[in-house]
Amino acid sequence: MSVSGVDGGVGRRDSGSRGSAEESGDPVMSVVLAGGGTAGHVEPALAVADALSALQPGIRIAALGTARGLETRLVPERGYDLRLVTPVPLPRRLNLDLLRLPWRVRRSVRETRAVFDAVAADVVVGFGGYVAVPAYLAARGRFPGRFAPARRGRFPGRFAPARRGRFPGRVAPARRGRFPGRFAPARRGRFPGRVAPARRGRVPVVVHEANARAGLANRLGARIARRVLAAVPDSGLPDAEVVGMPLRASITGLDRATLRAEARAHFGFADDARVLLVFGGSQGAASINRAVSAAAGELAAAGVSVLHAHGPKNTLDLRTPEPGDPPYVAVPYLSRMDLAYAAADLAICRSGAMTVAEVSAVGLPAVYVPLPVGNGEQRLNALPVVDAGGGLLVADADLTPACIGGEVVRLITDTPRLAAMTAAAAGVGHRDAARRVAEVVLDVARTGRKAIR
Repeated sequence: MSVSGVDGGVGRRDSGSRGSAEESGDPVMSVVLAGGGTAGHVEPALAVADALSALQPGIRIAALGTARGLETRLVPERGYDLRLVTPVPLPRRLNLDLLRLPWRVRRSVRETRAVFDAVAADVVVGFGGYVAVPAYLAARGRFPGRFAPARRGRFPGRFAPARRGRFPGRVAPARRGRFPGRFAPARRGRFPGRVAPARRGRVPVVVHEANARAGLANRLGARIARRVLAAVPDSGLPDAEVVGMPLRASITGLDRATLRAEARAHFGFADDARVLLVFGGSQGAASINRAVSAAAGELAAAGVSVLHAHGPKNTLDLRTPEPGDPPYVAVPYLSRMDLAYAAADLAICRSGAMTVAEVSAVGLPAVYVPLPVGNGEQRLNALPVVDAGGGLLVADADLTPACIGGEVVRLITDTPRLAAMTAAAAGVGHRDAARRVAEVVLDVARTGRKAIR
């Protein structure tokens, strides 16, 4: 395990022996994962990393990230090599960030290409986010580290890419009669004693889109990818193969019924309690917090216990409980989501791609409250589960204390309806997505190796 910038040593998490590839004399397979920023990008990447390690012990895995993303904590905790590069957020409006974009892109692509060279990358897997764009551009082999010297006065201190249309992926050969079979040396007086290096070839790309509406980064990546995968149908990426959302093994292997007694004891709930799980992602959701906490009296009167993760930067304004009220357990963050899912009968949550995938995979009925900003992808994420009968869709503005005290209480106290929703949610979820993505990644990497032999 290691965390480094582009000049750090190559780190690797080895699972057991190095496997047949190294025993046969072939180099160890090397995979770079590009999915930093939010948990919705990092967690699928780590789930695929675990599946790759299981399928091919000894595989070399490096994750691209930025210094400000959740990956700085999550990747090292899981034992993988983290390589930090400059983030490239894509501005959605005209502002100062848009003016800085070309400089950031060039710098980040140069850093990313250095990572590819350092780990001898066989394939890049992109999941979107701030590091996906430089990963896709660097994988094309057109930018940093392999450029011809720039003409003076154009790009001081930088390199200019070779001109298109002559020798794609190579530098211009020397004129006949001078250096047969060699590359042309730099002109005298500019870079004495140096020759223009040849560019390294492209690195194959696999793209995985988590959302029902693909973002800008993955729309770019899909144009050059060998394989394009998606968590749900109609993501907007042409010819995408629907494989589901890669999830960690603690979720895909979760048996809620078997773990229920242990989970409820862990949080202090009775075995026969009706438990409402409330969460809004890793940072919480202020509007959900306000609505649910204001309905605490109605929930208690209905005998509903509550497990509420409100976010580390948020607080709840809760009423003083009456004697005999069921527990209202409020916590900043849930480190054991498997236990939270097992303890709950119903969830109220946002509908980010990762949330919908996890909640449906474990068969937990949910009231999905899409984030009321962005391009509407959260609503689209939840629709397949809602249409199948595994959840309800409530607009953020409509999630009021009255809604919770009425519709939500009626739902959580209706045992037959909850059972039907549980079966419907489980039928939509994909539990084998991480393995399926890993198999595609290995296939693309092996094909790429054969092509250069």
